[in-house]
Amino acid sequence: MSKTITRTKASGLKVGVTLYVRDGAQSLWENGIFQNCYFLLMLLARSPAIEQCFIVNGGPGNPAEAGDFLDSAPAPVLSLDEAMNELDIVIELSAQLNPDWGRQFAARGGRIVGMRVANDFVIDAERMAFGLDHALLMTAVPYDEIWTLPAFEKTCGPYYQTGFRAPVRVMQHLWNPTLLNRAMEKHGVTQPFAYQPGRKRWRLAVLEPNICTVKTCHLPLLLCDVAHREDPRAIEYLRVYNAMTIKEHPDFVAYARSMDLVQQGLASFEARFPIFHIMGTSADAIVSHHWENAQNYLYYEALYGGFPLIHNSDLLDGCGYRYRSFDPEDGALALRQAHAEHDRNLAAYRADADRLLQRLDPVSERNVALYTQVLQELVARRAAA
Repeated sequence: MSKTITRTKASGLKVGVTLYVRDGAQSLWENGIFQNCYFLLMLLARSPAIEQCFIVNGGPGNPAEAGDFLDSAPAPVLSLDEAMNELDIVIELSAQLNPDWGRQFAARGGRIVGMRVANDFVIDAERMAFGLDHALLMTAVPYDEIWTLPAFEKTCGPYYQTGFRAPVRVMQHLWNPTLLNRAMEKHGVTQPFAYQPGRKRWRLAVLEPNICTVKTCHLPLLLCDVAHREDPRAIEYLRVYNAMTIKEHPDFVAYARSMDLVQQGLASFEARFPIFHIMGTSADAIVSHHWENAQNYLYYEALYGGFPLIHNSDLLDGCGYRYRSFDPEDGALALRQAHAEHDRNLAAYRADADRLLQRLDPVSERNVALYTQVLQELVARRAAA
Protein backbone atom coordinates (compact mmCIF):
# COMPACT_ATOMS: atom_id res chain seq x y z
CA MET A 1 0.00 0.00 0.00
CA SER A 2 1.25 3.50 -0.83
CA LYS A 3 2.42 5.62 2.05
CA THR A 4 0.04 8.38 3.12
CA ILE A 5 1.41 11.90 2.75
CA THR A 6 2.15 13.59 6.09
CA ARG A 7 3.95 16.89 6.43
CA THR A 8 4.61 19.12 9.37
CA LYS A 9 3.58 22.77 9.28
CA ALA A 10 7.23 23.76 9.48
CA SER A 11 8.13 21.94 6.29
CA GLY A 12 5.32 23.55 4.30
CA LEU A 13 3.30 22.22 1.39
CA LYS A 14 4.43 21.04 -2.00
CA VAL A 15 1.96 22.14 -4.64
CA GLY A 16 1.82 21.40 -8.38
CA VAL A 17 -0.16 23.00 -11.21
CA THR A 18 -0.91 20.92 -14.28
CA LEU A 19 0.27 22.15 -17.67
CA TYR A 20 -0.38 20.44 -20.99
CA VAL A 21 2.95 20.03 -22.76
CA ARG A 22 2.46 18.62 -26.24
CA ASP A 23 5.07 17.41 -28.71
CA GLY A 24 7.22 20.14 -30.25
CA ALA A 25 7.60 23.83 -29.49
CA GLN A 26 4.76 25.76 -27.86
CA SER A 27 3.94 29.38 -27.20
CA LEU A 28 2.55 30.97 -24.05
CA TRP A 29 0.28 33.02 -26.28
CA GLU A 30 -1.62 30.07 -27.75
CA ASN A 31 -4.33 30.43 -25.14
CA GLY A 32 -5.04 32.14 -21.85
CA ILE A 33 -4.89 28.96 -19.77
CA PHE A 34 -1.11 28.70 -20.18
CA GLN A 35 -0.77 32.23 -18.79
CA ASN A 36 -3.13 31.35 -15.95
CA CYS A 37 -0.70 28.59 -14.95
CA TYR A 38 2.23 30.97 -14.89
CA PHE A 39 0.48 33.67 -12.87
CA LEU A 40 -0.77 31.12 -10.36
CA LEU A 41 2.73 29.68 -9.96
CA MET A 42 4.15 33.18 -9.46
CA LEU A 43 1.76 33.58 -6.55
CA LEU A 44 2.31 30.13 -5.06
CA ALA A 45 6.08 30.64 -5.06
CA ARG A 46 5.54 33.54 -2.63
CA SER A 47 3.15 31.78 -0.26
CA PRO A 48 4.58 31.27 3.24
CA ALA A 49 2.61 28.01 3.50
CA ILE A 50 4.32 26.46 0.47
CA GLU A 51 7.74 24.88 0.62
CA GLN A 52 7.99 24.41 -3.14
CA CYS A 53 5.73 24.59 -6.18
CA PHE A 54 5.98 22.71 -9.46
CA ILE A 55 4.61 22.44 -12.97
CA VAL A 56 3.05 19.01 -13.48
CA ASN A 57 3.33 17.88 -17.09
CA GLY A 58 -0.05 16.40 -17.97
CA GLY A 59 0.61 16.11 -21.69
CA PRO A 60 2.58 13.77 -23.95
CA GLY A 61 5.37 16.20 -24.79
CA ASN A 62 8.96 16.30 -23.61
CA PRO A 63 9.56 19.49 -21.57
CA ALA A 64 13.12 19.63 -22.93
CA GLU A 65 11.70 20.13 -26.44
CA ALA A 66 9.10 22.76 -25.54
CA GLY A 67 11.41 25.67 -26.39
CA ASP A 68 10.74 29.08 -24.87
CA PHE A 69 7.42 27.78 -23.57
CA LEU A 70 9.23 26.54 -20.47
CA ASP A 71 12.49 28.49 -20.64
CA SER A 72 11.26 31.10 -18.19
CA ALA A 73 8.93 28.89 -16.19
CA PRO A 74 8.47 30.00 -12.57
CA ALA A 75 8.78 26.43 -11.26
CA PRO A 76 10.50 23.12 -12.14
CA VAL A 77 8.62 20.45 -14.08
CA LEU A 78 7.50 17.10 -12.67
CA SER A 79 6.03 14.14 -14.50
CA LEU A 80 2.78 12.69 -13.21
CA ASP A 81 4.70 9.75 -11.75
CA GLU A 82 6.99 12.12 -9.87
CA ALA A 83 4.07 14.25 -8.75
CA MET A 84 2.35 11.22 -7.26
CA ASN A 85 5.10 10.80 -4.70
CA GLU A 86 6.22 14.40 -4.30
CA LEU A 87 3.16 16.60 -3.92
CA ASP A 88 0.62 17.41 -1.24
CA ILE A 89 -1.78 19.34 -3.49
CA VAL A 90 -2.34 19.22 -7.24
CA ILE A 91 -4.20 22.05 -8.96
CA GLU A 92 -5.61 20.74 -12.23
CA LEU A 93 -5.55 23.66 -14.67
CA SER A 94 -4.13 23.23 -18.16
CA ALA A 95 -4.22 19.42 -18.33
CA GLN A 96 -6.95 17.17 -16.95
CA LEU A 97 -5.96 14.38 -14.62
CA ASN A 98 -6.69 10.73 -15.25
CA PRO A 99 -9.35 9.62 -12.71
CA ASP A 100 -7.30 6.56 -11.74
CA TRP A 101 -4.29 8.78 -11.03
CA GLY A 102 -6.52 11.11 -9.03
CA ARG A 103 -7.98 8.33 -6.91
CA GLN A 104 -4.51 6.95 -6.15
CA PHE A 105 -3.22 10.41 -5.24
CA ALA A 106 -6.22 11.03 -2.96
CA ALA A 107 -5.77 7.63 -1.31
CA ARG A 108 -2.24 8.69 -0.35
CA GLY A 109 -3.65 11.77 1.37
CA GLY A 110 -3.17 14.23 -1.49
CA ARG A 111 -5.63 17.04 -2.20
CA ILE A 112 -6.91 17.86 -5.67
CA VAL A 113 -8.27 21.22 -6.82
CA GLY A 114 -9.88 21.65 -10.23
CA MET A 115 -9.32 25.22 -11.43
CA ARG A 116 -11.70 26.31 -14.19
CA VAL A 117 -10.92 29.53 -16.06
CA ALA A 118 -13.22 29.37 -19.09
CA ASN A 119 -16.95 29.38 -19.78
CA ASP A 120 -17.04 25.60 -19.82
CA PHE A 121 -20.82 25.27 -19.88
CA VAL A 122 -21.09 27.06 -23.23
CA ILE A 123 -17.94 25.45 -24.62
CA ASP A 124 -19.06 21.95 -23.63
CA ALA A 125 -22.57 22.45 -25.01
CA GLU A 126 -21.23 23.71 -28.35
CA ARG A 127 -18.77 20.87 -28.75
CA MET A 128 -21.28 18.20 -27.87
CA ALA A 129 -23.94 19.73 -30.14
CA PHE A 130 -21.66 20.05 -33.15
CA GLY A 131 -19.51 16.95 -32.72
CA LEU A 132 -16.29 18.86 -32.03
CA ASP A 133 -13.35 17.62 -29.97
CA HIS A 134 -14.22 17.76 -26.30
CA ALA A 135 -12.83 20.33 -23.89
CA LEU A 136 -13.79 19.86 -20.23
CA LEU A 137 -14.94 16.41 -19.19
CA MET A 138 -17.10 15.45 -16.23
CA THR A 139 -14.63 12.90 -14.95
CA ALA A 140 -14.52 10.85 -11.75
CA VAL A 141 -11.47 12.66 -10.39
CA PRO A 142 -12.06 13.02 -6.61
CA TYR A 143 -11.81 16.79 -6.37
CA ASP A 144 -11.65 18.36 -2.94
CA GLU A 145 -12.71 21.69 -4.40
CA ILE A 146 -13.37 23.46 -7.70
CA TRP A 147 -11.99 26.96 -8.19
CA THR A 148 -13.39 29.33 -10.78
CA LEU A 149 -13.45 33.07 -11.53
CA PRO A 150 -16.15 35.69 -10.93
CA ALA A 151 -16.79 35.79 -14.69
CA PHE A 152 -18.04 32.20 -14.68
CA GLU A 153 -19.86 32.02 -11.36
CA LYS A 154 -23.29 32.46 -12.94
CA THR A 155 -23.04 30.16 -15.95
CA CYS A 156 -20.68 27.53 -14.59
CA GLY A 157 -20.76 27.50 -10.78
CA PRO A 158 -23.77 25.19 -10.39
CA TYR A 159 -22.62 23.20 -13.45
CA TYR A 160 -19.29 22.42 -11.78
CA GLN A 161 -20.74 21.73 -8.35
CA THR A 162 -23.35 19.31 -9.63
CA GLY A 163 -21.23 17.65 -12.30
CA PHE A 164 -18.08 17.21 -10.24
CA ARG A 165 -19.83 16.66 -6.89
CA ALA A 166 -17.46 19.10 -5.22
CA PRO A 167 -17.80 22.52 -3.58
CA VAL A 168 -17.08 25.52 -5.80
CA ARG A 169 -15.04 28.52 -4.68
CA VAL A 170 -14.77 31.79 -6.65
CA MET A 171 -11.18 33.02 -6.70
CA GLN A 172 -9.44 36.29 -7.58
CA HIS A 173 -8.33 36.55 -11.20
CA LEU A 174 -4.58 37.11 -11.57
CA TRP A 175 -2.55 39.16 -14.03
CA ASN A 176 0.49 41.38 -14.26
CA PRO A 177 2.59 42.58 -17.22
CA THR A 178 5.52 40.20 -16.61
CA LEU A 179 4.75 37.88 -19.52
CA LEU A 180 3.78 40.72 -21.86
CA ASN A 181 7.02 42.61 -21.19
CA ARG A 182 9.08 39.42 -21.44
CA ALA A 183 7.54 38.54 -24.81
CA MET A 184 8.14 42.05 -26.16
CA GLU A 185 11.78 41.86 -25.14
CA LYS A 186 12.18 38.43 -26.74
CA HIS A 187 10.68 39.68 -30.01
CA GLY A 188 12.91 42.74 -30.05
CA VAL A 189 10.05 45.22 -29.63
CA THR A 190 11.56 48.54 -28.62
CA GLN A 191 8.53 50.78 -29.10
CA PRO A 192 6.73 51.39 -25.78
CA PHE A 193 3.47 49.49 -25.36
CA ALA A 194 1.52 52.68 -24.82
CA TYR A 195 -1.27 54.63 -26.45
CA GLN A 196 -0.11 57.69 -28.36
CA PRO A 197 -2.65 60.51 -28.48
CA GLY A 198 -3.18 62.88 -31.36
CA ARG A 199 -4.72 60.89 -34.23
CA LYS A 200 -7.91 62.42 -35.60
CA ARG A 201 -9.04 59.16 -37.21
CA TRP A 202 -8.66 55.94 -35.25
CA ARG A 203 -7.37 52.62 -36.47
CA LEU A 204 -9.54 49.99 -34.79
CA ALA A 205 -8.71 46.39 -33.90
CA VAL A 206 -10.96 43.48 -32.99
CA LEU A 207 -8.97 40.69 -31.34
CA GLU A 208 -11.57 38.11 -30.33
CA PRO A 209 -10.39 34.50 -30.91
CA ASN A 210 -13.44 33.47 -32.99
CA ILE A 211 -13.31 29.84 -31.88
CA CYS A 212 -16.34 29.82 -29.56
CA THR A 213 -19.48 31.91 -29.24
CA VAL A 214 -18.34 33.48 -25.96
CA LYS A 215 -15.83 35.72 -27.79
CA THR A 216 -16.35 36.51 -31.48
CA CYS A 217 -16.01 39.48 -33.79
CA HIS A 218 -19.65 39.66 -34.91
CA LEU A 219 -20.95 42.36 -32.60
CA PRO A 220 -17.73 44.46 -32.59
CA LEU A 221 -17.85 44.51 -36.38
CA LEU A 222 -21.46 45.69 -36.35
CA LEU A 223 -20.98 48.38 -33.69
CA CYS A 224 -17.95 49.75 -35.53
CA ASP A 225 -20.07 49.95 -38.66
CA VAL A 226 -22.80 51.82 -36.80
CA ALA A 227 -20.22 54.30 -35.50
CA HIS A 228 -18.88 54.74 -39.05
CA ARG A 229 -22.36 55.42 -40.41
CA GLU A 230 -22.88 58.06 -37.73
CA ASP A 231 -19.48 59.71 -38.28
CA PRO A 232 -17.57 58.62 -41.41
CA ARG A 233 -14.60 60.81 -40.41
CA ALA A 234 -13.74 59.03 -37.14
CA ILE A 235 -12.48 55.63 -38.36
CA GLU A 236 -9.45 55.27 -40.61
CA TYR A 237 -9.88 51.52 -40.88
CA LEU A 238 -10.92 48.41 -38.95
CA ARG A 239 -8.83 45.24 -38.76
CA VAL A 240 -10.41 42.03 -37.50
CA TYR A 241 -7.73 39.62 -36.28
CA ASN A 242 -7.89 35.85 -35.68
CA ALA A 243 -10.16 35.74 -38.73
CA MET A 244 -8.44 33.44 -41.23
CA THR A 245 -10.94 30.61 -40.64
CA ILE A 246 -14.14 32.55 -40.08
CA LYS A 247 -13.66 34.72 -43.15
CA GLU A 248 -13.98 31.63 -45.36
CA HIS A 249 -17.48 30.85 -44.05
CA PRO A 250 -20.14 31.88 -46.62
CA ASP A 251 -22.60 33.10 -44.00
CA PHE A 252 -19.96 35.25 -42.34
CA VAL A 253 -18.89 36.63 -45.73
CA ALA A 254 -22.47 37.70 -46.38
CA TYR A 255 -22.68 39.24 -42.91
CA ALA A 256 -19.44 41.18 -43.34
CA ARG A 257 -20.36 42.40 -46.81
CA SER A 258 -23.51 44.00 -45.42
CA MET A 259 -21.29 46.50 -43.55
CA ASP A 260 -20.45 49.91 -44.98
CA LEU A 261 -16.89 49.58 -43.65
CA VAL A 262 -16.38 46.44 -45.72
CA GLN A 263 -18.13 47.76 -48.83
CA GLN A 264 -15.97 50.89 -48.72
CA GLY A 265 -12.73 48.93 -48.31
CA LEU A 266 -12.09 50.17 -44.77
CA ALA A 267 -12.15 46.75 -43.06
CA SER A 268 -9.83 43.78 -43.42
CA PHE A 269 -9.66 40.30 -41.91
CA GLU A 270 -6.27 39.23 -40.63
CA ALA A 271 -4.33 36.36 -39.10
CA ARG A 272 -3.38 36.01 -35.42
CA PHE A 273 -0.62 38.24 -34.04
CA PRO A 274 0.55 39.12 -30.52
CA ILE A 275 -1.11 42.25 -29.18
CA PHE A 276 2.24 44.06 -28.96
CA HIS A 277 2.65 43.69 -32.74
CA ILE A 278 -0.73 45.34 -33.29
CA MET A 279 -1.44 48.06 -30.76
CA GLY A 280 0.32 51.34 -31.39
CA THR A 281 1.82 50.10 -34.65
CA SER A 282 -1.37 49.23 -36.52
CA ALA A 283 -4.21 50.13 -34.16
CA ASP A 284 -5.19 52.80 -31.66
CA ALA A 285 -8.21 51.23 -29.96
CA ILE A 286 -9.68 47.79 -29.26
CA VAL A 287 -13.34 46.98 -29.74
CA SER A 288 -14.41 43.87 -27.87
CA HIS A 289 -17.42 41.75 -26.99
CA HIS A 290 -17.98 38.74 -24.76
CA TRP A 291 -20.84 36.49 -23.75
CA GLU A 292 -20.42 35.57 -20.06
CA ASN A 293 -16.62 35.91 -20.27
CA ALA A 294 -16.14 39.25 -18.53
CA GLN A 295 -12.51 38.75 -17.42
CA ASN A 296 -9.75 38.11 -19.92
CA TYR A 297 -6.16 39.11 -20.48
CA LEU A 298 -6.93 41.14 -23.60
CA TYR A 299 -8.73 43.69 -21.45
CA TYR A 300 -5.90 43.93 -18.94
CA GLU A 301 -3.26 44.29 -21.65
CA ALA A 302 -5.21 47.07 -23.35
CA LEU A 303 -5.71 48.93 -20.07
CA TYR A 304 -2.06 48.48 -19.12
CA GLY A 305 -1.05 50.23 -22.35
CA GLY A 306 -3.60 53.02 -21.90
CA PHE A 307 -5.35 51.97 -25.12
CA PRO A 308 -9.06 52.79 -25.47
CA LEU A 309 -11.01 49.61 -24.70
CA ILE A 310 -14.60 49.54 -25.89
CA HIS A 311 -16.19 46.57 -24.12
CA ASN A 312 -19.27 45.09 -22.42
CA SER A 313 -17.64 43.70 -19.26
CA ASP A 314 -19.15 44.43 -15.84
CA LEU A 315 -16.00 43.29 -14.01
CA LEU A 316 -13.54 46.05 -14.93
CA ASP A 317 -14.48 48.46 -12.14
CA GLY A 318 -15.48 51.23 -14.52
CA CYS A 319 -12.33 51.07 -16.64
CA GLY A 320 -12.55 51.44 -20.40
CA TYR A 321 -15.71 52.43 -22.28
CA ARG A 322 -18.54 50.05 -21.49
CA TYR A 323 -21.67 49.46 -23.53
CA ARG A 324 -24.76 47.30 -22.98
CA SER A 325 -24.20 43.70 -24.02
CA PHE A 326 -25.51 42.73 -27.46
CA ASP A 327 -26.41 46.36 -28.23
CA PRO A 328 -24.45 47.66 -31.24
CA GLU A 329 -26.11 51.07 -31.06
CA ASP A 330 -24.93 51.56 -27.48
CA GLY A 331 -21.56 50.12 -28.49
CA ALA A 332 -21.25 52.69 -31.26
CA LEU A 333 -22.06 55.42 -28.73
CA ALA A 334 -19.31 54.11 -26.41
CA LEU A 335 -16.83 54.06 -29.30
CA ARG A 336 -17.68 57.62 -30.30
CA GLN A 337 -17.43 58.74 -26.66
CA ALA A 338 -13.98 57.15 -26.44
CA HIS A 339 -12.89 58.88 -29.63
CA ALA A 340 -14.10 62.25 -28.35
CA GLU A 341 -12.76 62.03 -24.79
CA HIS A 342 -9.83 59.63 -24.56
CA ASP A 343 -6.95 61.96 -25.37
CA ARG A 344 -7.96 64.67 -22.93
CA ASN A 345 -8.77 62.17 -20.16
CA LEU A 346 -5.76 59.91 -20.70
CA ALA A 347 -4.13 60.53 -17.30
CA ALA A 348 -7.33 59.65 -15.42
CA TYR A 349 -7.87 56.63 -17.66
CA ARG A 350 -4.39 55.34 -16.84
CA ALA A 351 -4.88 55.96 -13.11
CA ASP A 352 -8.14 53.99 -13.07
CA ALA A 353 -6.49 51.15 -14.98
CA ASP A 354 -3.53 51.07 -12.59
CA ARG A 355 -5.85 50.67 -9.61
CA LEU A 356 -7.62 47.74 -11.24
CA LEU A 357 -4.40 46.03 -12.32
CA GLN A 358 -2.86 46.35 -8.87
CA ARG A 359 -5.75 44.31 -7.48
CA LEU A 360 -5.00 41.55 -10.00
CA ASP A 361 -1.27 41.31 -9.34
CA PRO A 362 -0.32 37.71 -8.45
CA VAL A 363 2.61 38.86 -6.32
CA SER A 364 0.62 41.37 -4.25
CA GLU A 365 0.47 40.66 -0.52
CA ARG A 366 -3.33 40.63 -0.62
CA ASN A 367 -3.57 37.95 -3.31
CA VAL A 368 -0.80 35.80 -1.85
CA ALA A 369 -2.57 35.92 1.53
CA LEU A 370 -5.94 35.07 -0.05
CA TYR A 371 -4.70 31.99 -1.91
CA THR A 372 -2.60 30.91 1.07
CA GLN A 373 -5.64 31.01 3.37
CA VAL A 374 -7.70 28.95 0.93
CA LEU A 375 -5.01 26.29 0.61
CA GLN A 376 -4.63 26.09 4.37
CA GLU A 377 -8.38 25.73 4.78
CA LEU A 378 -8.38 22.95 2.21
CA VAL A 379 -5.71 21.00 4.10
CA ALA A 380 -7.34 21.60 7.48
CA ARG A 381 -10.79 20.52 6.26
CA ARG A 382 -9.44 17.27 4.80
CA ALA A 383 -7.40 16.57 7.95
CA ALA A 384 -10.48 17.03 10.13
CA ALA A 385 -12.67 14.77 8.01
